[in-house]
Formats: sequence, structure tokens, C-alpha cells
Amino acid sequence: MKTWLSLAGGAVLALSAANASAQDMLRIGTEGAYPPWNYTEANGELAGFEVDLGNAMCEKMNVTCEFVAQDWDGIIPALMNGRYDAIMAGMSITDERRERISFSTGYVTDPAYFLAPKSSPLQDAETLDQVKAAIDGMTVGVQGSTIHQNFIDEYLAGMVDLKLYDTQENMELDLTAGRIDAALADYAAWRAFFEKSDGAEFDIFGPKLTGSDYPVFGEGVGVGLRQEDDELLEKINAALAALKEDGTITVLSNQYFGYDITMF
Repeated sequence: MKTWLSLAGGAVLALSAANASAQDMLRIGTEGAYPPWNYTEANGELAGFEVDLGNAMCEKMNVTCEFVAQDWDGIIPALMNGRYDAIMAGMSITDERRERISFSTGYVTDPAYFLAPKSSPLQDAETLDQVKAAIDGMTVGVQGSTIHQNFIDEYLAGMVDLKLYDTQENMELDLTAGRIDAALADYAAWRAFFEKSDGAEFDIFGPKLTGSDYPVFGEGVGVGLRQEDDELLEKINAALAALKEDGTITVLSNQYFGYDITMF
């Protein structure tokens, strides 16, 4: 069996007659810790919206998918080092990331929101200016190396005590323990948090944050690839276009998010 990884390295392996008809394999890196985008089941299996979407994408491409769990802060370096051939991990398409990797066309987009306890005075803030006035001097959590950290660095630098987390789950633990005053993440991640018992005491506040109003949030979520993998990029874009056309992405969006976040 040959993989896209072998092609990316420039060495096309000669196949014997016994395996000449075998499918190619596409190895996909994902975090496995950002529900409902991707998460790890109790049995250790990776699951979530992007796992199902990745499998559907691979079926369109007539290849076999293999998902690889990777911590978020090392997800791009591991791609560059050849641990896998693509990233599907709720990764937004940004100019900063384009300096290192390529992206497929965007397949979904989801706004970000601040979140705090329902009893917090922050709940009265609706506009970004009101958020700035209310949150000044407070401790705010975000997952590190994300567009959410970039937003805080650009719009709230020097105003808040920023605390970085390796996973969404660890940030939620500090939220419920009162160790941070507020946090910022995708709305879908907060919806998953609301379904937990601790989530009932929290709510979003402030404006809806999207790339159309705040460019730091990018151009939607796409598949990350090494810049030299042009052939793979074309195949993935064709598969995603077909999945948009036949409604698969809409079905999966409604299943995992409760609403349609497909990009058209």
C-alpha cells in the first residue's frame, strides 16, 4: 500500500503485482480534544464531525483514511515532519498559517464568543467596546496557538491577564473552578460545554466574532496540507466540493452542531 506521505517525499514506490490494486492511504492528523469537531471516545477511538467528514472525503477520493491524534500545539510541526499528510482539526484558514502550510477550500465556518458565569457582570457587555470596558483587569483563558489567542493579542493586549491552555477541556475545568473570569472559543465548543452539568452556570456574552468583521479569525475551517502537495490539494478540493453538493457536510453539521455551518 502506498501513502500520500511517500509521494510527498518525492519517492514513488514501485508496487508489486500482489498489491498493485490496493487503495492509497491518507493519514489525517486531528487533536481529538475539541468536541464536537473532534474528540476521543472512552475506548480511545477518535470521533467527531471532522472524523466523519474525513472518512466521507476519503471515500470520494477512493482512498483509506487513518486518523492520528496529535496535541494542538504540535499539529503543524508534525505535518511538516511527515507524521501525517493532512490536518482536520477545526483549523481556521489564516494568512499567518499560510506562511507555513497550504489549505483546501473552506468547508465550514463557526463564530467565536466569549463565555463567563451567568452571574458575572460581563454578561451585560454586548459590543466589543463594552467587553473591553468590563473585562479590563480580568483573567481570560484561551487555547494556545489559536485564532482566539491571536484575537486577544490584537484587541485586548495589556487589558487582560491571558491564560493559555493546551486543551479546551482544561480551560473548562478552570472556568468551572473560578480560576479564570472568562474564556474565548468557537460557539460549537461552548454548545458542547453547555450540555455538561457544569455548563448550566455559564453563558456567552459580547458580539459574534467572525472573519468578516475581524480578519484575525480567518476564512473558515479547511484541511491543512504541506505546500508541495499540489496533487493532494486538488483531490481534496474536488472531494469537498462533491460533499457540499450532495449535502453530506450539511447533514454532518446538523448532526454534530445542531445547525448548518457549511460554507457555500
